[in-house]
Amino acid sequence: MEYENIVMNIIVNGGNARSHAMTAIQLAKSGKIEEAKKEIKEAEEDLAKAHEVQTQLIQDEASGNPKEVTLLMVHAQDHLMNAMTVKDLAQEFIDMYERQLKLERVLAR
Repeated sequence: MEYENIVMNIIVNGGNARSHAMTAIQLAKSGKIEEAKKEIKEAEEDLAKAHEVQTQLIQDEASGNPKEVTLLMVHAQDHLMNAMTVKDLAQEFIDMYERQLKLERVLAR
């Protein structure tokens, strides 16, 4: 795979993961916890794809075949790290909204 395609793979999968995570937050906020959890799973799958590509680049470099660090690669890494952070926070939001819903059900009795 050409370097630009590798970098774009990281950007696309990172962006998709972030979108799934943001959707998960909105679903959880509206009480759709199970749907939110499915979105988190999708985010995790996209992150795994991006991370696999990133790992290959790291292994290549460790084997003596480094790639040029371009602004596009920096952008890709930024996308990936941002997506990972948003996914982690989305999971926290889901847990929080799920707990809130359970408490509201108890109080409504």
